[in-house]
Amino acid sequence: MEPQPDFQRVVKMARHQETDRVPLCEVLIEYPIMSQFLGRTVEPDDLASQVEFWQKAGYDYIPLPVSMMNPGKVTQESVISRAIREAMSRDSADGAAEGDDKSWNLEFTSFIHDRAEFERFPWEAAGALDFSKLEAVGPLLPPGMKAVAVSGKIFTLTWMLMGFNHFATSLIIEEDLVADVFRQVAQIQFSALDQALALPWVGGVWAVDDLAFGTGPMISPQAFRDHVFPWYGEMAKRCHAKDRIFFLHSDGDLSALMDDLIDMGLDVLQPIDPTCMDIAAVKRQWGDRLALVGNVSNELLRSGQPSEVEARVKELLSQVAPGGGYGLGSGNSVPAWSKFENYQAMRQTCLKYGAYPINL
Repeated sequence: MEPQPDFQRVVKMARHQETDRVPLCEVLIEYPIMSQFLGRTVEPDDLASQVEFWQKAGYDYIPLPVSMMNPGKVTQESVISRAIREAMSRDSADGAAEGDDKSWNLEFTSFIHDRAEFERFPWEAAGALDFSKLEAVGPLLPPGMKAVAVSGKIFTLTWMLMGFNHFATSLIIEEDLVADVFRQVAQIQFSALDQALALPWVGGVWAVDDLAFGTGPMISPQAFRDHVFPWYGEMAKRCHAKDRIFFLHSDGDLSALMDDLIDMGLDVLQPIDPTCMDIAAVKRQWGDRLALVGNVSNELLRSGQPSEVEARVKELLSQVAPGGGYGLGSGNSVPAWSKFENYQAMRQTCLKYGAYPINL
């Protein structure tokens, strides 16, 4: 029997309530996995097939990026990358940026090192976000299904624009410049937020922004409180005012930031990085105030056996799902290099054994 979408399943999860079954939750599944599932090629512009995949695979929503940076690595598809490349091409007499990917790519090059570079940066072009998919998806959604607008990356984009070493130094010696970059990046995201929340088929906003290494926060908790969490707190406030869910993706060990994340109004945290966090311990300490999603190791999806994936999913269902407040998903996202049979084992095990009350 084909799973039927019901976004209320996700709403109840976010409110720490048990529903009919544990929801399946991902912020990103790459197109080759969708293609294998449907038995035909799914392209980035084929929105109807994407909706079909998310529905038939058992999800209650489809995540759609509306951001300066797409989830995952910085790519040519990201608005910020296109804006930088176009600006550099205009400013270069010989058009050198056209043939040199590294000269404009944030993965390799930083662009804001002083006030003058901040003022010259093509902010207007970088803020020209594409809402076409989010707007077009409404009529394609089956009853009960919603879209989730994927936003961010306020912290990551700020330090990438400045270069991490320069960013970290500037937090100490030129904090006002850092604050202005944060403000500019955040305000662009907030223009997207307001437009997304105006669409009735958008059930929530999912910020994607890595805040930590495997050993702890990338900057001090106080620096996050000063420059990052107020923006995400306002994002949560606007989501809640419209009765929407606020999700956050961050890899790394977030233990030192958990109380701050809860205090800023976060509803759902993903993926509870399995390389450095014990999700059962997280559930015991914070699970009454924060819903948790994910934790099936990507390494397991890449190199494990379906039986191992099934065993891990059952373990998560028995340890974390009781009482509600848990959605089953990967330890990051579902990339193209995942074994398809392992992806299938993950979702099928959840659908088979994830009915409440959990009895494993």
